[in-house]
Amino acid sequence: MSEIIETDAGTARITWHKARRARLVLALGHGAGGGIEARDLEAVADVLPGHGVSVARVEQPWRVAGKKMAPAPKTLDVGWRGIWPALAKPGLPVVAGGRSAGARVACRTATELGAAAVLALAFPLHPPGKPEKSRAEELLGAGVPTLVVQGGNDPWGKPAEFPEGSHELVEVPYGDHGFAVPKRAEINQEQALEILTDAVVQWTGSLG
Repeated sequence: MSEIIETDAGTARITWHKARRARLVLALGHGAGGGIEARDLEAVADVLPGHGVSVARVEQPWRVAGKKMAPAPKTLDVGWRGIWPALAKPGLPVVAGGRSAGARVACRTATELGAAAVLALAFPLHPPGKPEKSRAEELLGAGVPTLVVQGGNDPWGKPAEFPEGSHELVEVPYGDHGFAVPKRAEINQEQALEILTDAVVQWTGSLG
């Protein structure tokens, strides 16, 4: 089910994957280079409703408008704030989440919007090859329980590069920034996504 939402940044869209007896809503924003069809977002949306979590995949206004380049982070935050009332409408705790740029938005706005927790998939800790340009402060500043799921070979930040903090971190071995695994890996693509979704199921289960 799709829902169109007007925000101060333009028209956004929510695609709902509802649980029969939901106890949480998990909102998932996409990255700066793709949409809600990303393999990790689709995998989570397929699995979580069976565990009492309604999933809302959120398309930012720039993506709905057919643009190829994401706007500045502040504009992404405006779009995310605009869809929040629709996420909170069922009256359930809302977990803010997303992949890459979407994870950054979730971290930046979590406390302000009253998110119950943050799910950061493929958090872009730094641009590839530029570890000195760290975004660790965004992650550490989320202010709520946070789960990071990161590919073992993510050029935007390998698991070992992440700072100590209040967040939990789960590694998907061999995974790149999109959680793709090479054919020579000891796990296949399906197993890689199972590691990801199992971690999210277990973590959301611990939230209540």
